[in-house]
Amino acid sequence: MEQIITSVRGFDGALVLAPEPGGDAPEIAWGDAFFYYAPDGEVPQAVQPYGTIVTKNYPGDVLSDLDAPGRLRVNIQTDRATFRQLTGESSVDYAAVDTVLPHPVYGAQGWVCVVNPGERTYDTVLRLLRAAHDAARARSERRRQA
Repeated sequence: MEQIITSVRGFDGALVLAPEPGGDAPEIAWGDAFFYYAPDGEVPQAVQPYGTIVTKNYPGDVLSDLDAPGRLRVNIQTDRATFRQLTGESSVDYAAVDTVLPHPVYGAQGWVCVVNPGERTYDTVLRLLRAAHDAARARSERRRQA
C-alpha cells in the first residue's frame, strides 16, 4: 500500500488523503487512501477521487472479502475501452488476488480494482493510476476553461 501511495504522491498535482484516527474523516475511512488531482493541495469540490485503496469491507461492498487479515483493494477509474479490454465479459470472483477485475459496486461506471496487487498486476495498477490521474487533470483543466 505504501509503495502505491508513494508513487501516486510523485504524480504532478496529486493529492493523497490518508485519513487516520482523530481526523475529520469518518471512522470507516481510517486506514484507506483517496487520490485526487489537486495542484493547489485542496480537495476539489464536487469531484470524486480517481483512485482509492480500501482496507476493509464497506456497507454494500463485501464481495472482495477485505475484512480478512492482510487484504486491501486498489480501485481505479478507467475509460470504457480500457475497462472492456481489462475485464472482458466472463464471470468474476471479486475476492481473487493479483487480478484486474471490474469493481464489485462501480464496475458499471468503468471502475476496475485489484485485491492485493502483486507481481502480475503491480505495474498495471501504477499505469492505470497514472492514466486516471492524467484524465482527472484534463477534466480539471476543462472545468477551469469553461
